[in-house]
Amino acid sequence: MKDATPEDWEIIREYDKLLDDGLAERVLDHLRLLQWIPNGHPISQYEHSLQTATRAFRDGRDEDYVVCALLHDIGDILSPHDHARLASTMLKPFVSEALCWMVEKHPIFQSYHYYETLGLDPNGRDAFRGHPYFDMTAEFCELYDQCSFDPAYDNLPLEFFAPMVQRIMKKPV
Repeated sequence: MKDATPEDWEIIREYDKLLDDGLAERVLDHLRLLQWIPNGHPISQYEHSLQTATRAFRDGRDEDYVVCALLHDIGDILSPHDHARLASTMLKPFVSEALCWMVEKHPIFQSYHYYETLGLDPNGRDAFRGHPYFDMTAEFCELYDQCSFDPAYDNLPLEFFAPMVQRIMKKPV
């Protein structure tokens, strides 16, 4: 790198711009792969993502929130054991710290809704009581995530959300 000329770096910057310009579409392509993730639910992870985002949108949430709802489980493909951290890291340059925290911690908060059924402690989220984003994350799981496995729900299509993803990922905050 130390031997690169200004012209070399200009070429590299042009390719960086191409990479940035295609980010939203690559993210959407990756989201589509969730159709093939086996999950045991009556709908795919892809449909779950659409449903979560649709519920958030219909509830009047802002665009950043809706995009986070859409992409909250995108990490399932590459990192099923830590999917939320991958999604949060991907979103970090584009949305608030609060939304990144919500996405990263949502599996712990989501367990509140089903761990007891498995004989596990559902109160792991209590370790975060008092955190400024606790209520927001608990609400996300209650209103949008845990209930978004309904095969009869009228999801909005990905094409509806694509412009939002493109706007959010256009420029880091």
